[in-house]
Amino acid sequence: IYHTHSQEGFVDSVPGDNSTTIMGAGEYLSELLREKGFEVMHVTSVYDLVDGKLDRNEAYSRAEKEISQILEEYPSIQAVIDLHRDGVNENTHLVTEINGKPMARFMFFNGLSRTKKNGPIDYLYNPYIEDNLALTLQLKLLCDQYYPGLSRNIYLKSLRYNLHLSDKALLIEVGAQTNTLQEILNTMEPLSVLLAKV
Repeated sequence: IYHTHSQEGFVDSVPGDNSTTIMGAGEYLSELLREKGFEVMHVTSVYDLVDGKLDRNEAYSRAEKEISQILEEYPSIQAVIDLHRDGVNENTHLVTEINGKPMARFMFFNGLSRTKKNGPIDYLYNPYIEDNLALTLQLKLLCDQYYPGLSRNIYLKSLRYNLHLSDKALLIEVGAQTNTLQEILNTMEPLSVLLAKV
């Protein structure tokens, strides 16, 4: 589990306290998966700060470099999850209630390495596009079955987003800047169940 955009926070995140950002959510998801018997590596490297300033221009390239090295070093790694939060209109609140708990809604994000206008983007080759899409579809269907309303949609975009790093690469957007940290943490519980099931 890693975070290309490590600085993504929530409505009540504390500046300078990573445990209150998407990184804190990643740590909690890691703990929940470990409790389910998985070996989990949570990479807390920062790819979106340059000289102390937010700069996302090369974040995916910087993340790709380190995550590729980790995958080389640990070939037994089966899945790679880039955990994000979305950015939405300030009056949008992505929340639903499950078992009496408010939970941030999430979506699976897929890069297709192609544009509608020009077709395949050759320099963003990804041999795992179909595998990645199949994995997100399995997770989405299971989520709709067990936790109706929790998952938003499967979002398709033209670029690659480092989903070529594994045949089980996921980019998950949990909630948005308008959610509370607690809503995000609550979502990690069903998300860990879905990941374990699939």
